[in-house]
Amino acid sequence: MELNFTGTDICAINGTRSAPETHYDIVVVGAGPSGIAAAIDAAKAGAKVLLVDENPVSGALMGNDIPLYFGGRMTAATQNTDRMLEAIFMSMPALETAMDAGVELLLGTTAWGVYRNGPGVASLPQQVVGLADSERSWLVGFDKIVLATGARDLAMSFPGWNQPGVMGAAALQMLLTRYEAFAGQRILVLGSHDLALETALLAQARGIDVVGLIEVRDTPQGNAELVAKVAAAGIAIRCGQTITSATGGINGIESATLSTGDVIACDTICVAIGLIPSIELVDAMHGPRALNATRGGYIPAGEPSVTAVGDCAGLADSGFDHIAYRMDWMRALSDISADDTIICQCEEVTRADLIGVQPPNYLSRPAPMCARSLDTLLQDGPANPDQIKRLTRAGMGVCQGRRCRDQVAMLLAIEADKPFGSIPLASHRAPVRPLPLKILAEWDEPAEMDAAWDVWFGIPTQWVPVEDLNTPYQDEHRQMLYTGMYT
Repeated sequence: MELNFTGTDICAINGTRSAPETHYDIVVVGAGPSGIAAAIDAAKAGAKVLLVDENPVSGALMGNDIPLYFGGRMTAATQNTDRMLEAIFMSMPALETAMDAGVELLLGTTAWGVYRNGPGVASLPQQVVGLADSERSWLVGFDKIVLATGARDLAMSFPGWNQPGVMGAAALQMLLTRYEAFAGQRILVLGSHDLALETALLAQARGIDVVGLIEVRDTPQGNAELVAKVAAAGIAIRCGQTITSATGGINGIESATLSTGDVIACDTICVAIGLIPSIELVDAMHGPRALNATRGGYIPAGEPSVTAVGDCAGLADSGFDHIAYRMDWMRALSDISADDTIICQCEEVTRADLIGVQPPNYLSRPAPMCARSLDTLLQDGPANPDQIKRLTRAGMGVCQGRRCRDQVAMLLAIEADKPFGSIPLASHRAPVRPLPLKILAEWDEPAEMDAAWDVWFGIPTQWVPVEDLNTPYQDEHRQMLYTGMYT
């Protein structure tokens, strides 16, 4: 039988994708003040607008420090979805204004990826954003997308930081203000820039005992008025010091030891050294980004049909060099950290594993692998963060690098004696939030897609080869598959 290869290849993926469930003129991701304002403005201009926000996130995600660094200091109230939803609406009245303006609102909905046709994809019917809630995932088409994803906590490792009770400032502020679900009572704050000062004042105003702020530099780094308010509140700022270790018990942190030898009793250590613009979606769509030290790090650098607003577009520029400040903290913590200090909590990658470019202990380490190190890799050229991630598994855990990606980049820069930014961050890939396969899978796959699954993988012992489709050999292959006659 002669095969006819004219026309469209029946095994091509083009035209087999599911159409998006619906289409919007503008999709806004993130229902903070900037996202809500953008959605309202677009709706008033006559656009069909969808506003999505992943809050309230599930207790399981919060337990894995997603999207913020919650550090196991949430009360059981965060398990009550109805209560969390009510808390969001009570604390954010502008959401009702947006709905009155005609904005469609989806809370508890994650935007896990943005896809457009380009060098790696050529089969989409239009540009789409992937959404998911606790039950399912789906695709939505859009003309323009506004990212208002805010900023996330910068985590810093030190001996004992992988215990419950070490958390980030943004997470603490959310638990104190939006959800009223913070389980700690006595806090030690790391940092003295505006973020740390504001966090300390907020915690004290909410009845939390703030036992002090720790600063590696010789003077407080924040706004003079905020420093004065902290002093007036009786909160000490210990300058020229760092934390050397944290000890704890069954419920987590119980005390912190400082470089002076002082031991401070506390149940929470709040890492308030900095915030990182949340650009995971930009990274996952391979969008351009730029390093801006005075705006918090890497920020979106311009992308067609994509607009970034709020902290996602960069922190407010006060002239403060956030990168230099973080690097000072990282050097100080590196100096006191033992080789067995955990860097990646998910995969239990230690500082020695990272610098030695070794896999975690639960994987085998043959002799050739043990002979490898960061020094040997640097002999071949600049360190590649994605290569380091694959070799060590640092950043490959369920938190998807939120606790370690930035500090790994800083450590690699220090070890390579290079400025931060010369070694890029490890990449993000969709989905940018951990999703169960039962939710991510497309169970109602189009027949056109299903028809060619057995040839796309090209394994003759498992699927019919493409050259034998629609020939007498097709049934012969299938018969051998069913009877196990392949050898």
